[in-house]
Amino acid sequence: MSVGFLFPGQGAQQVGMMADLSEASQAARRVFQLADEVLGWSVSEACFQGPPDRLDRTDVSQPAMFVCSAAALAAMDEGLAERVPAPAVMAGLSLGEYTALYAADAIDFADALGLVAQRGRFMQDAAEARPSGMVSIIGLDEPGVAALCDAVAEGAVLTPANFNCPGQIVISGDRAACQRAIGRAKEFGAAGAIPLNVAGAFHSAFMAPAAERLAEALANVPFRTPRWPVVANVDARPHPDADAIRRRLLAQMTCPVRWAESVRYMLDNGVDSFYEIGPGRVLTGLMRRIERKAPVKSINSADALAKLAGQLAE
Repeated sequence: MSVGFLFPGQGAQQVGMMADLSEASQAARRVFQLADEVLGWSVSEACFQGPPDRLDRTDVSQPAMFVCSAAALAAMDEGLAERVPAPAVMAGLSLGEYTALYAADAIDFADALGLVAQRGRFMQDAAEARPSGMVSIIGLDEPGVAALCDAVAEGAVLTPANFNCPGQIVISGDRAACQRAIGRAKEFGAAGAIPLNVAGAFHSAFMAPAAERLAEALANVPFRTPRWPVVANVDARPHPDADAIRRRLLAQMTCPVRWAESVRYMLDNGVDSFYEIGPGRVLTGLMRRIERKAPVKSINSADALAKLAGQLAE
């Protein structure tokens, strides 16, 4: 059996996430304590107590999601010991790519957390600078979504941003253009168009100011070649070295996330089971649309980890 580790991105956060794991696992608790020290503010309080409007802010949710997934990894190592599944490859959705790189030992915890916190702040600032948004288009393929964007953009930025799974593509851009897309999506054959509760137009030209700031931050962070392959969002291929990591993470800010292609790459290269490590079950849901036969175990709570430990002991 060949295993892939998957790490969720922003949007899967919810108040109370990983609180039970922090109570049950000393290793997870240490991760939260270290994160609070690194950041200089209590990310554990944001995760465990909220309030929701604070946790949902991009500059809070991104470090929070990273820390929760890192804590789940630490709890797995502690609770499963030699029975920890050995990954053949890793990937993460948007922000989750940073978690995958940390899990693959391409970057140290404190450096990764600091970088993620800066990324979230830069993206929050860019989102607040100009009115923009994102819309999930249901039931259209890539050419259909491109045609919709071209028809309603009216000179504004509106572009595919997340190729999540067959039948679900997220578009990103000017807020008024997003509203026009919602109004006309069914004319182009879409089953629906759902506005997303996000700060702004991620993975589009609206994030260019954030990308400029991130470039300097990336240049100052030491990366290593990953110990395990990590599939990049922008081209659905593994990062070959540290320089490529910097280039691709920078490109990710303004380019689409090719998640379905990334998962298909792993499947085509022999991966036949997956672990979603972190809050929620978003990636598990997407997997059902990409390859229903591929099993995914979600490590998103103390109960989930205890269940896995029992299964592996049988």
